[in-house]
Amino acid sequence: MPLLRSASAFALAAALALGAVSSVSAEDAPVFNDAQRKAIESIVKDYLVKNPEVLQEAVAEGERRAQETQKLAQAAALKEASATLVDSPHSVVAGNLQGDVTLVEFFDYNCGYCRKALSDVQTLMKSDPKLKVVLKDFPVLGNESVEASKIALAAKQQLKGDKMFDFHVKLLESKGRVNGERALAVAKEFGLDVERLKKDAAGPEVKAALTENMGLGDKLSLSGTPAFIIGDEILPGAVGVDPMKKTIADVRQCGHASC
Repeated sequence: MPLLRSASAFALAAALALGAVSSVSAEDAPVFNDAQRKAIESIVKDYLVKNPEVLQEAVAEGERRAQETQKLAQAAALKEASATLVDSPHSVVAGNLQGDVTLVEFFDYNCGYCRKALSDVQTLMKSDPKLKVVLKDFPVLGNESVEASKIALAAKQQLKGDKMFDFHVKLLESKGRVNGERALAVAKEFGLDVERLKKDAAGPEVKAALTENMGLGDKLSLSGTPAFIIGDEILPGAVGVDPMKKTIADVRQCGHASC
């Protein structure tokens, strides 16, 4: 096969050839001898060194496609899991229980960004009387977080309504690492039956809640905390009040985010 004289033309031809090879069987793929292979590698390398923006564009396009693929997968997962996200009996629910829009938060008691976002959630609850808030323990930051979540979920069996949200706030605002011991200390402040709490923390209901939440996080490809879900939109990280307000308004107006 004669070598192409133009490096750019050859690089393009090589890329097209590689794309074609991926769509044919091994038997039909072109075979290059050692000299041809070395010539191809040399020309392509020379072209990329002289035109590094090509690599940057390729990486950017690859990331864009990966993000688009993830977004489509998350959209499908959100649709499938919508009932569990909003109405699971294992969740802590605050705000307007019959609200017209639901804000779901996956959080970890040892997540600094979750602590930062707490004031945003409180602001939204105070300013929007029609907002329902669903809190899902998602202890991804180690065993101490798991211990704290177990106690908090067990506390749900003794605390109702606003009291449970107050417990959540108190525990999330704790300084330093939050573990089972710290969660029990907060429980004592709230006058809970500590012995019952310890028993419930090791019980089937708490285990089912954590299993459900971790499964949802995996299905939705959540990579960290906090992660907020409003309608069909996932907002990763402590995004601030304004983006969440906008998404809530969009969901209210047209039934989904980004009207």
